[in-house]
Amino acid sequence: MDKLLEGLRAAAERTRLRILGLCNETELSVSELTQILRQSQPSVSRHLKLMVAAGLLERFREGTWAFYRIAEAGSNRRLARTLMELVPEDDPVRLRDKEQLDAVRQDRARRAADFFGENANNWDDIRRLHVDDASVNRALADILPPQKGWDHIDIGTGTGRILEIVAPYTRRAVGIDLSHEMLTVARSNLARSELSNCHVRYGDMRQLELEPESFDVATFHLVLHYADDPASVIREAARLLRPGGRIIVIDFAPHDEARLRDVHAHRWLGFTDSEVKSWFRGALLNPATSVQLSGTPLTVCLWSANRSGKSWRSANTPSKGVSSWF
Repeated sequence: MDKLLEGLRAAAERTRLRILGLCNETELSVSELTQILRQSQPSVSRHLKLMVAAGLLERFREGTWAFYRIAEAGSNRRLARTLMELVPEDDPVRLRDKEQLDAVRQDRARRAADFFGENANNWDDIRRLHVDDASVNRALADILPPQKGWDHIDIGTGTGRILEIVAPYTRRAVGIDLSHEMLTVARSNLARSELSNCHVRYGDMRQLELEPESFDVATFHLVLHYADDPASVIREAARLLRPGGRIIVIDFAPHDEARLRDVHAHRWLGFTDSEVKSWFRGALLNPATSVQLSGTPLTVCLWSANRSGKSWRSANTPSKGVSSWF
């Protein structure tokens, strides 16, 4: 009861209720909230500190920045969302705040477009070398869980493409990336698609600051070739899996495109089937049969493995298979 009362006291103030509404829409930094609320940074920071302590908001570090979002765990998670349901959608203050939030999103989109415009040739250069994205999507769909409602982590999320694909079928999807610029692009893409169950975090795939057994599916989409030690990265991802959880690695088979190392900083020129499966076994995972999608000159492979134990999926909730999405 004490924690509930603390949450109610923290929300019982006009500015803090506005902050809760904004952070229910998307994750926001202190400077962005200051811009929307038109209040001083010390004042906004003081409100945020109280709300985090009360369990209404969560705080995430991203380099020198901090982002805030409505709580997704803890005893006051339900309270935070219930309070938002009680505030009328047509409330004048809420409508004005959403207008200011739209301006923040437009600024994010502009910065994302600038970055992507400067770097688009890099992605296009690599995409021309392998099978089209639609084929990869269909192969991925066959490996993903057949039922809705899983918790997903996409490691090295980049532009957030995988999050956009799985969002309608997950309870929660989190993208991790070490590039601030790519996170800006991903946030813009997720906001444009209005995917409220998806968010991104700054993080290093070598050491993920997340709780063990907190996800059902982990994906690496064309990112493992950047890792100095892929085996340790796989082990770190496996730590996050619940019993019955699944890791999916999408990457290249061995190739001779040395310019990907010289120009695009790839650490590895593809992986063999035996290499990836040995890393899975080293992480106490059970490898499944891999899938190969031949391209010219690059072949894309999809490797997957499961953690032992009873699956999170309920046998009582059948749903349409993922492969029907594409």
